[in-house]
Amino acid sequence: MSNRLEGKAALVTGGGRGIGEAICKRFAEAGASVMVANRTLELAEKVRDEIRDAGGVAKCVQLDVDDADRIKAAVAETVAAFGGLDIAVHNAGVCPWTRIEDLDDETLDQTLGVNLKPCFWLTQSALPHFKARGAGRILVTSSVTGPHVALPGAVHYAAAKAGVNGFVRGAALELAQHAVTVNAIEPGLIAKPHRGAVANTDNRESVEKHIPLGALGEPDDIAHAMVYLASDEAKYVTGQCWSIDGGSMLVENPEFIRRTPKED
Repeated sequence: MSNRLEGKAALVTGGGRGIGEAICKRFAEAGASVMVANRTLELAEKVRDEIRDAGGVAKCVQLDVDDADRIKAAVAETVAAFGGLDIAVHNAGVCPWTRIEDLDDETLDQTLGVNLKPCFWLTQSALPHFKARGAGRILVTSSVTGPHVALPGAVHYAAAKAGVNGFVRGAALELAQHAVTVNAIEPGLIAKPHRGAVANTDNRESVEKHIPLGALGEPDDIAHAMVYLASDEAKYVTGQCWSIDGGSMLVENPEFIRRTPKED
């Protein structure tokens, strides 16, 4: 267990599984006290208990991130539990696949309300506590979809994630005077057991053929980068959106991967 985040208090939305779970656990391993926030409380409780069993410090809270008042309450609960707040991570996300012609207002509002709007609400709620500490970290899980690539049926999701990146740059500039850094990680295809078509073995093998590093990423690949960005080592890093995608965006044409000769 490292001490890169020793003495820090963190709130992580969408912390009940996948990338969020990995972020919570790696933060705790690095010494942070972690508030695991998740829409499904049972999942948050499981992550909390596993962190505690491993010797870490964690609490949990039920949180629907599409409600500004609930985010404010979760921040207040984190401060009450740990005596302050140093790191706020917006990781919760949703991607209801719908083509433009079938997209209704409810789905659009849900997509923006879960992926984009909480960036603003979480930052607004956390900022007074960051100022009290003299510094702070805002971290967001963005995506390569939107800022760099596109998928049919995910235009609303792509627009939300592109908006996240715009938020990161603008907020980083505005909050720099308070020693608050704002950064994002853009995951590529990340393995999420039991979730989505990519979890199917045949589909996974087909997808991995088009990834230069030859495999889907793991939640920890994102979490380790988040630990760095949350640490004092990254105090001079702000306004950045880093892609972690196994080299997927380097490829102009997937056929080129198969045609490239490999070394013996």
